[in-house]
Amino acid sequence: MSLRSSTFLAALLALAMAACSGQAPPTPPAAAPDTQTSADNGPDFGAVSVDVAPPKKKTVDIAKTTEWPEAKLESGKASISCSTDYVANGDGEAFSNLGFFTLLDAMLPCKDVGVVRLRYKGRVAGDFTTLIERVANMATRMGIKQRILDIDSSGGQVEDAIRAGDVIANTNWTMWVREGAVCHSACVLLLAGGDDRVISGAVGVHRIIRIQSEATSRAQLSAELHEVHDAMKEYLERNGASVAVADFMMTVPNQSLRLLSPDELQAFGLIGRNAAQEDLERIRLVRRCGLDFVRREDAFHRAFSQRCAQPGQEVDAINACGLALRPQYGFPDKKCADDSPLAELDAQAKAAADAAEEAGDAAPVQSTQ
Repeated sequence: MSLRSSTFLAALLALAMAACSGQAPPTPPAAAPDTQTSADNGPDFGAVSVDVAPPKKKTVDIAKTTEWPEAKLESGKASISCSTDYVANGDGEAFSNLGFFTLLDAMLPCKDVGVVRLRYKGRVAGDFTTLIERVANMATRMGIKQRILDIDSSGGQVEDAIRAGDVIANTNWTMWVREGAVCHSACVLLLAGGDDRVISGAVGVHRIIRIQSEATSRAQLSAELHEVHDAMKEYLERNGASVAVADFMMTVPNQSLRLLSPDELQAFGLIGRNAAQEDLERIRLVRRCGLDFVRREDAFHRAFSQRCAQPGQEVDAINACGLALRPQYGFPDKKCADDSPLAELDAQAKAAADAAEEAGDAAPVQSTQ
């Protein structure tokens, strides 16, 4: 089922897929690879690094209080939906106030469903990190285990992407880049943090721009960027992604955009299951669900990656393919249903079935004569 996207985004996706068809192998070449100009870079660029200490703020543990510091989202638009079917049900109502009761009201309907989908369209900045932290915190309070970050971003600040990516890694998010959406520049770092990544739109990288630099020579600028490069490498390594992504972000000219092919996304650890998270969960799952469960799950994910999770397909089609594949591997598992692959889609289906059953029970009984 096609998503109604704007002419601009549709054209961008078409260009992205055309560029992906003939990319070089994953290892970054010495010379600049084939590139495509990104209309999304804009005058403020797509991957920015700054070396300015943020203003000191009063520290509040938002996990233990309803008195969250006042915060507002200004770098993009966010909305919350309790449905994984964005084609039929949309993305929910947009909001910008990140206060406790705003998010409580927006997410309360998701409590019974057991899944929350955060749609974000905009730049990666400090307020985006706050958004992720607070939605994850509220999901934990409500016992919502299935969390989807449905993102469309042309990039932003590298340091904020690293901070947000670590929050994503610690709070169990599935990442979506839908058809018609993009994840460019600093946004690519976020993909490394996801537990699972479903990608249909265009993913691309280019060189970082150093803002407010006092460098007067290439050597000085290189020394500054080396620190940023090291920070990106450490981040990618601890989240199970390839440091080659950081190398691309040092070599591809900022005025251009290197679109990553499906093979590169796979080789760089930016699509499908997160290898680092998978290792951690495997240890837990063996204890909780047994070795047979883990073996079946591994086999499912291999088949899912080969048959379903190919960039360029619509996300709802990828999900439908995965649901049809699961019974071959005994999923959803009766003992560990919440740990079964694509459990976030089961939560949505169960809520719909429960609602239909309640509606049937409430229907008036017709008398016959």
